[in-house]
Amino acid sequence: MPSLTGAPIQIIASLLAVLAFAATMWLWPRMGGRSWRAWLGRLGAFFGTQIAVLAAMGLVANSYFGFYSTWSDLLGLDGSPGTVVDHQPGGKAVSVTGEQKMYSSQGAAQDRSGVIQKVEIHGERSGLTGTPAYVYLPPQYFQPAYAGAKFPMLLALSGYPGTPEKLISLLQYPASTLKAIEAKEMPPTVLVMMRPTLVANRDTECMDVPGGPQAETFFTEDLPKAMSASYRVDDRPEARAVIGDSTGGYCAVKFAVRKPDSYRAAIALSGYYEVHNDPTTGDLFGGSAEVKQDNDLLWRLQNKPAPPVSLLLATSNNEENYPATQQMVAAFKAPTRLSTITLDTGGHNFHTWTREIPPALTWLGSRLPQPQPAPAS
Repeated sequence: MPSLTGAPIQIIASLLAVLAFAATMWLWPRMGGRSWRAWLGRLGAFFGTQIAVLAAMGLVANSYFGFYSTWSDLLGLDGSPGTVVDHQPGGKAVSVTGEQKMYSSQGAAQDRSGVIQKVEIHGERSGLTGTPAYVYLPPQYFQPAYAGAKFPMLLALSGYPGTPEKLISLLQYPASTLKAIEAKEMPPTVLVMMRPTLVANRDTECMDVPGGPQAETFFTEDLPKAMSASYRVDDRPEARAVIGDSTGGYCAVKFAVRKPDSYRAAIALSGYYEVHNDPTTGDLFGGSAEVKQDNDLLWRLQNKPAPPVSLLLATSNNEENYPATQQMVAAFKAPTRLSTITLDTGGHNFHTWTREIPPALTWLGSRLPQPQPAPAS
């Protein structure tokens, strides 16, 4: 079966829609009359064309926005709650399943190559596995001058539903990160790209669900530990940051506000600041009003001790999260540092986020430490 997000199926569906429309126009005069056959013929042609057009549009929209990545995901066949995997000491925390090179335009030829690796990240404490995930290693990671250096890490999260592939192809995180590094607006940084859900067909909102998936533990404890064990990644919290759009934006700010020893900087693009149960989440709070309140980020800023983190909230004057973002700005207090990006116009979409990512990376560049090159021998 062809890939749900691949170009071939989109081309085939589009051609079938065009052929269905052309056939309907050609046959319509022949289906005149008031007989039941003529009525059935017209109804069949009308609805057949509508279905073909809607299917083509749906496939194109799904590929662009990354709602569903596979047929089983679309049909709800990946409905299992996930499997807890017990790992033995010394087991591989990150498994590399694929790799492609990404080249810089600067420096000597032998120093221009960075790498995007497709990986599986295994959570020791949560028992969850992050897959598919991608790790971008900038050219400096392979250069002799940085052979002994440890690099800061940026975690990029998609929305829900979404796929990490769109973080590469549409939001262009590796390309934007490399451009910021080359412009010296950002230190050479290892980039991890994932979607916020670790359980098929369930939006966990990056929570440690009572009696359920421990997603927050995976992202705030397991992932930093796995990355520092598998790559030359600085294990200090001030060397880690997280950015996300929509659901990923909520997760990013939550990680920093609730677990400042995991990430000291967070960026939310069209993020929201509280969550509710719905059909995609199931019961996130175990029936506890206290758990729900504790994951309300505005409530935390207003009522909890201020964490020593830097937050960047991106919105636009006509976006739904604009009023809540203004409340967040009014609520924060030192030592929390809070900045905003407010576009004149913008919606909850990739086009808006690609406008916000470059200035967000520049903002982040002043908050991440530089990797320290190995001393000259």
